[in-house]
Amino acid sequence: MIFTGEFSIPADMKDDPCGFVKGLFSFEVSIKKILRRSVDARKKSAVVINYRVEVETEAINSDKMLSHGFSETVKTENENPIIKKIKTKKEILIIGAGPAGLFAALRLIDAGFSVTILERGKKAEERMRDIELLETEGILNSESNAVFGEGGAGTYSDGKLTSRIHRGDIEYFFSRMVEFGAHERILFESKPHVGSDVLREVVKNIRLFIESSGSSVRFSTRADDFSIESGKINVRTSNDEFCADELILAIGHSARDTYKILSHKMILEKKGFAVGSRIEHPAEFINKSQYGRFAEFMNAADYKLVFNNPKTGRGVYSFCMCPGGFVVNSSSEEKMLCVNGMSNSARDMKFSNSAVVVSVKPEDIAGGPLEAIEFQRKIERSAFIDSYKAPSVRACDFLSGKISKSIPDNSYRNGCVGSDLAKVFPDFVVCEMKAGLRRFDSMIRGFSDEGFLIGAETRTSSPVRIKRTKEMTAEGFTNVYPVGEGAGYAGGIVSSAVDGIRAADAIIEKYS
Repeated sequence: MIFTGEFSIPADMKDDPCGFVKGLFSFEVSIKKILRRSVDARKKSAVVINYRVEVETEAINSDKMLSHGFSETVKTENENPIIKKIKTKKEILIIGAGPAGLFAALRLIDAGFSVTILERGKKAEERMRDIELLETEGILNSESNAVFGEGGAGTYSDGKLTSRIHRGDIEYFFSRMVEFGAHERILFESKPHVGSDVLREVVKNIRLFIESSGSSVRFSTRADDFSIESGKINVRTSNDEFCADELILAIGHSARDTYKILSHKMILEKKGFAVGSRIEHPAEFINKSQYGRFAEFMNAADYKLVFNNPKTGRGVYSFCMCPGGFVVNSSSEEKMLCVNGMSNSARDMKFSNSAVVVSVKPEDIAGGPLEAIEFQRKIERSAFIDSYKAPSVRACDFLSGKISKSIPDNSYRNGCVGSDLAKVFPDFVVCEMKAGLRRFDSMIRGFSDEGFLIGAETRTSSPVRIKRTKEMTAEGFTNVYPVGEGAGYAGGIVSSAVDGIRAADAIIEKYS
């Protein structure tokens, strides 16, 4: 018989759920499936690892299982919808090979469509060489960098797979991620992540599958314009022209030139986003702050800090926290600096970092949607230093209005320059960052004393949204589908992928 139950393993014990379960019972019990794993560190004196599992044992042990708090497993139907199979010669064009574009392609291929993906950047392995050149020589390739290329911006990040959405598409996403190379632990971890090193292999495997299915991915192919003639989509790119029946726009949050083109064809509107700076700490400091004496037994710790300023109604929060990772150069335009964070799957580097960002509201920016992009650019221009070095300051000096006299050891490879970081941002951002840091000091003691602020982070999300209908088509169009972060409808790998899946399902339903 199959039973479902929960148990907790003290963090200073060996994290061996199978062995722990065997020790709980005097009869044979084996774990059939791990449903959930999470860390409970609310009490620093008693950090535990919580498990929810399905176990298997003989029916004769039923009463004893129930007495231990386990219940008989009730079988439920899989939430994944059955994908309709369609015999069609309709051509689907997807602009962007990020999570939204790739998972839209997978869903459509499953249904029998032929798909062509246009990606302005390069393959993951080639893209990494361009990123290496940027970080070591300060030479930017504006078409191949941390935001443009196979897998999108998420490929050069921590690879977090958390989301607040609850749809059957989630299971489809996670199962396909495992199929293409992600570790199966993402199926049950409460805070799943893949790591940038593994993500590069996952997106490569997805590409190979797409190509083996008869569809194609065209790299170094930037979409420069599109038109509709007799119901057909015509896309002019940097080196060719394409024609299709349906177009999915999965352009990503940094396709600023594409937004300018779209502003003449579609309805764009400003939306909220956030800007700020990366803050880096020794990983050991963060680990001890979260796990206390149990830190030596645990993997690198994360944190999530939020301060809603009651005086201004504005939020300050940590964003894209990367345990045991790096601060990376995520610039995509000449003489403009933007930074981000990433971690590999092991999360075992000596520093941990996060962004400390301030919410920016549409009403903070005068003018139309494109002015929101200029707001980001202005900060990035102010942050630029030759060779993409980063203006930096110790967080405690930032709070005191000082320039740091010394630069601590850090992970940013282009190099840091002691600067007045307050001159990089608008005054309201500086004031809110300071208020947020003071509050965070009360949440993690020594947060500012140990923290080092690096550069400007402006690409937390798209500052504009492409308006679309309930059918997911752009307003005024019947065969153009804006999706993902770039369209302003997602925020992260999972939600972007699910948004792409939803658009694919709308196309499938249209032709079924």
